[in-house]
Amino acid sequence: MMRLLFLSLIVLLCWPGCKAKQEDELQTPIPTLPVQVWTTSASKANLLYSKTIDFAKEEDKRFQTINIDATQSFQSIDGFGYTLTGGSAYLLSKMSASSRAALLQEFFGKNDNSIGVSYLRVSIGASDLDAEVFSYNDRPTGQTDPDLQYFRLSKDTLYLIPVLKEILAINPNIKIMGSPWSPPVWMKTNGSSVGGNLKPEYYSVYARYFVRYIQAMKSNGITIDAVTPQNEPQHGGNNPSLVMSFIQQADFIKNHLGPAFQAAGLATKIVVWDHNCDNPAYPIAILDDPAAKPFVAGSAFHLYGGDISALSQVHNAHPDKALYFTEQWTGSNGTFDGDFQWHVKNVMIGSMRNWSSVALEWNLANDPNYGPHTPGGCTQCKGAVTINESTATKNVSFYIVGQLSKFVPQGSVRIGSDVLSQMPNVAFRTPNGKTVLVVLNESTDIQTFNIHSGDKWITTSVQGNTAATFVW
Repeated sequence: MMRLLFLSLIVLLCWPGCKAKQEDELQTPIPTLPVQVWTTSASKANLLYSKTIDFAKEEDKRFQTINIDATQSFQSIDGFGYTLTGGSAYLLSKMSASSRAALLQEFFGKNDNSIGVSYLRVSIGASDLDAEVFSYNDRPTGQTDPDLQYFRLSKDTLYLIPVLKEILAINPNIKIMGSPWSPPVWMKTNGSSVGGNLKPEYYSVYARYFVRYIQAMKSNGITIDAVTPQNEPQHGGNNPSLVMSFIQQADFIKNHLGPAFQAAGLATKIVVWDHNCDNPAYPIAILDDPAAKPFVAGSAFHLYGGDISALSQVHNAHPDKALYFTEQWTGSNGTFDGDFQWHVKNVMIGSMRNWSSVALEWNLANDPNYGPHTPGGCTQCKGAVTINESTATKNVSFYIVGQLSKFVPQGSVRIGSDVLSQMPNVAFRTPNGKTVLVVLNESTDIQTFNIHSGDKWITTSVQGNTAATFVW
């Protein structure tokens, strides 16, 4: 009883001070959420390593500043990802169900271990990273099928479509682009899967072939968001491949493909070019055609030649049309450090700063011998993962894409940001209002700098030859 009275007396004696202390605590601002940072170093010391840092009270005038200007808004983002080649789908299909499910979650899920891939490109028929060449209307030599009576999704039903369905179960909102490497050989001038042109008498038939493809995929629950009329139309040496001039592509689009999509009520976008940055005149010439332009949603690029600034050249000529970066490979002879820095700078940051709404690396998976591939197809293409039976080993492009895809979802908008010497960067505002800044420190030395966004300051350091993604 005495102890209870003593405690009561203490409470009564301290009450005014205790109350004042409680009021002071209530008046203290709620701490701002920390800045999340993910880093990948070219040395592989860090691979999407995560940490948090606090906001600074003010600018540290000893260091340079990246100013982020959210009042400057540029293109909306459709996504980041890979080409899911037929060979990639085959390798995934041969994994155990549990191993495949876990790997697909890492690519396409939204959990902490996922990189959140949001865009895929697939081949319409075979690409050179299928085990064999095929189309959806192969006929015996000397036979044709202008009515497309024998159209079938063919070998896609074995591996590609089942894997796509598993991916869509994880991310139903993923966007998919289709690109053909070659039409059926009976439609071609040389009757071969390699090179040649599309015969003019089959332009309308081939347009209906695209329509049938999109409708058949839809019947399997797969929406094709966009197509390109031809992968790399100026490279006729691949197997398969087709050569198509800008005059031929404009004719095909304005007189056949566009009207066929319109008549079928298809919302699938038509995207021209789908080749290197060394020839922006090709897509500009098609977009300059007043009859072709209304059917065209945008232009697609690779970077095996030219400079990434070609995308801005096309944007400046036709700012009402979208841009897509659809392919860049990493090879068996490349190094992690060299490929990581070059691709993050040019493909990921570079394409985004030059108005692209999409940035895709090439194949998602290969086997230990860099297969499967067609006879004459790519023998050195390295996937984002190497699959050996049910074991998957991550390669450099997993981290190239993951440095952005994990943090910049569909519907994000690129916003303004200063570029410092040896510090290429790009900034985004996400649909949920977060700001994302991706910075590459190209130098070998640690770089300390400020980030200024609105009324917020961040003072931070990035190790040499390292990419960092900041989210707040």
